[in-house]
Amino acid sequence: MTKLPSDFPDFGLTPEERRFAERGHFYECAGMDGAFGEIWCYSDRVSYRPGEKVRLQVSSTAPRFTIDIMRDGGTETKVFQKSGIATRWQDTPDQCSVDGCGWETTFEFEIGDDWPSSGYRVTLTAESRDGRPIHCHHILIVLPKAGRKPGRILQVAATGTWLAYNTWGGSNHYDGITGPNRNQYSPVVSTQRPCGRGFAVLPPGAPRVPLEMMMPPKTVPRYPHKEWAYARGHSKKYASAGWATYDSHFFRFAERAGYDVDLASQHELHFSPEILLDYDCVVFAGHDEYWTWEMRDAVDAFVDQGGRVARFAGNFMWQTRLEDEGRQQVCYKYRARAEDPVYKSGDVTRATNSWEAPEIGRPGVQTFGLNATDGSYVGWSGCAPRGVRGFPIYQPDHWAFAGTGLFYGDLLGTESHIFGYEVDGLDYEIRNGLPYPSPKSGAPDGLEILAVGMATLVEESADLAPEDVLISDGDGRFVAELLFGEASSANIEKIKRGSGMIVNFKRGEGEVFHAGTCEWVAGLLRHDAMVERVTRNVLNHYLGRR
Repeated sequence: MTKLPSDFPDFGLTPEERRFAERGHFYECAGMDGAFGEIWCYSDRVSYRPGEKVRLQVSSTAPRFTIDIMRDGGTETKVFQKSGIATRWQDTPDQCSVDGCGWETTFEFEIGDDWPSSGYRVTLTAESRDGRPIHCHHILIVLPKAGRKPGRILQVAATGTWLAYNTWGGSNHYDGITGPNRNQYSPVVSTQRPCGRGFAVLPPGAPRVPLEMMMPPKTVPRYPHKEWAYARGHSKKYASAGWATYDSHFFRFAERAGYDVDLASQHELHFSPEILLDYDCVVFAGHDEYWTWEMRDAVDAFVDQGGRVARFAGNFMWQTRLEDEGRQQVCYKYRARAEDPVYKSGDVTRATNSWEAPEIGRPGVQTFGLNATDGSYVGWSGCAPRGVRGFPIYQPDHWAFAGTGLFYGDLLGTESHIFGYEVDGLDYEIRNGLPYPSPKSGAPDGLEILAVGMATLVEESADLAPEDVLISDGDGRFVAELLFGEASSANIEKIKRGSGMIVNFKRGEGEVFHAGTCEWVAGLLRHDAMVERVTRNVLNHYLGRR
């Protein structure tokens, strides 16, 4: 195994700047680049079918721009270019993160009938006030044409999570400029705004969340991805969500490995669930945290009718609602029981709370075999930062591991660090050296646990001062109160230790394989042969290839 460095990377920040990068609220907004100039854009929808018109809203300090559109698949293919498009600066409302920017349409173009389904990178280029180039990047999803597609894979991009983490305009589901003191996260976020820098495109070597160094003893944790974002002018959440960090890596791998793969957004699961029935195998990859009830209905029905789902993704945590014809996503999260209107005058099963909330009655394990609240953090902050970097294997003879050479107790994906930064798990027990779902886990009948690693909901260390702890016990307190009604020490003790798992189970006429980690795609990005082999085994099994 390659020896890890023991020093944090240096991005040229002062200690004060590093502290702000880790804990402060910084974000992209209109006017942030001042006298230099800037250009921003968003589209009227998340996804389009061939032949449909895209309406692009642009605001720029320059009078003209050039647009380039590239298909971002196994190979990059330019499909459209146009120069000299007139534009202007458009005023942006203060609460654009919540209500949308409201810009007028600047440019329209049609999705070509011959554009294969994929993610398409839109790049706008203009001149700054001193003549240097300025850019804006955006992602469009081009949907497949309708009809049965035996032998093809449908990947569903985690667009709900993209929305939740998008920092543009100042508010998302984590931080914000809402509330009486302009310091609260927003339970409502809009699709009608640009995406944060780093969500669509990233330079090679941009840090991921899990640490790529071995922390010396008694070291105060640092957050290289946040430091890099602050130093380079990128979104503080680029490493937590987006096409560039997560979804693109599976799509590129699949095409380069010879699979025929199409792409859809989660909006299709919600509004057009019949799209799943055109496929035998559906894939979810990366950080996939936010779902509506209707999206889950679509997947459950697909599996029950014989579909196969491969989820190489982690952190199946929050129920959301879509409003304004899908232009707004609602998730009250930690404040749901106090603020979500459905608790007072609606269907409480649709509360935008954790899926494991008893009043919702639909824990994640029922759809994907694992729960977010039984898993959580590993490989960063003070949450197992020196923990295992790969999955500890318990069932090496399972068909998913064929041809890997893995043995009982081996680690899958250590070199590429696939275990982190958020993982999903189950309550389990060990019998004769093998893990089994516990009677209280709620696991589907016949679920097999293939791999288990340690994770935690609480950051704790006797060697850290309180001011040096970032995550602390906030999530542990939330889950304890969620499940038991009180965040007592005894209840936190019950839930603070979690796990990350690989599981497999059949339900109805179909089947689910779930590698419950956000970072599985790191193994594909870094060409980890074992991770690639397991991925191919699952896809081949579900496509009926031998």
